[in-house]
Amino acid sequence: MAKSRICRIGRVWLRTRKAVPVAVAVVLLVGACSRTPAHSSSPSSPLPLQSVGEVALPGDNSRFDYASLDSGRGLLFIAHLGASEVIEVDVHANKVVRTIPNIAQVHGVLVLPELHRVFVTATGDNQTVVLDEDTGAVLNRAPTGQYPDGLAYDPKRGAVWTTNETGGSETVIDAGTAAVRGSVVMGGEAGNVAYDSATDRMLVAVQGRGDLAVIDPATLAVESRIGLPGCDHPHGLALDPAAGAAFVSCDGNASLLSVDIAGGRVTSSNPVGEGPDVLAFDPGAHRLYVAAESGIVTVLDEQNGKLQLAGSDHLADGAHVVAVDPATHHSYYPIPAGPGGHPVLLERAPAP
Repeated sequence: MAKSRICRIGRVWLRTRKAVPVAVAVVLLVGACSRTPAHSSSPSSPLPLQSVGEVALPGDNSRFDYASLDSGRGLLFIAHLGASEVIEVDVHANKVVRTIPNIAQVHGVLVLPELHRVFVTATGDNQTVVLDEDTGAVLNRAPTGQYPDGLAYDPKRGAVWTTNETGGSETVIDAGTAAVRGSVVMGGEAGNVAYDSATDRMLVAVQGRGDLAVIDPATLAVESRIGLPGCDHPHGLALDPAAGAAFVSCDGNASLLSVDIAGGRVTSSNPVGEGPDVLAFDPGAHRLYVAAESGIVTVLDEQNGKLQLAGSDHLADGAHVVAVDPATHHSYYPIPAGPGGHPVLLERAPAP
């Protein structure tokens, strides 16, 4: 598990250094992490997925990060971190729509179809950048804390939350004006953030404390904390509000915890691929996808907040990012190098 932590340290180091020779060395380190062979405590079993196709992506073989899908329009926005650009793909037409450049070390990306806006984190500039979904134009920029990473939306208050990972805080901005409304200090390095519609609360995986913070979005106060025993470095986070469940990935020890939010307790733990990173939950299919730095994808079926392994196997080197379409139940994985050596977006459908 030390290898996963080395990867995480490498990513943090990249966030704060400017010297070109060092930055190149760190990119190589991150690339090496992505190419790590599929060795994991997760039991290997066939993925319940079938290949639908792939879309060639522009740019170099550097690291991708998060992705976000406008399901209605079939527009997938992918953060190409290493190239400091966002790639927009029409997954219905299987083609790249445009590339949006000059977003320094872009990590998080969140499309809000109801606003026709895309919010992305420019980690190199410590900013959240607002894009026009229709044109790709930059509409606004908002300052954040140190190393902005993941994003979440509170629709009740029209607020976008940005996790400042190394800064250990959340920056809350107005989704319409991009004005900063406030910030929340997490008390340690912060992981991903999510809005729970069932409780009207924001949840944050706090890496520096090993817990899940429950925040009142109206007062920006941390109301309570849920301990995460057995979780080394909680980072990824997904919710099933209907079941009152949170799913937290632990990238230091390749595990996934299920949490009863109302009860404030961990209910189960599942092994996943080494270096779990991005999580995606399909509410209609009751299925959770966990994409890991090792290229292992783990698929779990959920019922009443309980998870059962459906399959776990090496999908592709660098397949640590996943987005799922709740309408078609297809899942998408941008990887730096496909069969031809060029970046590609893999599309998978549930196996019959």
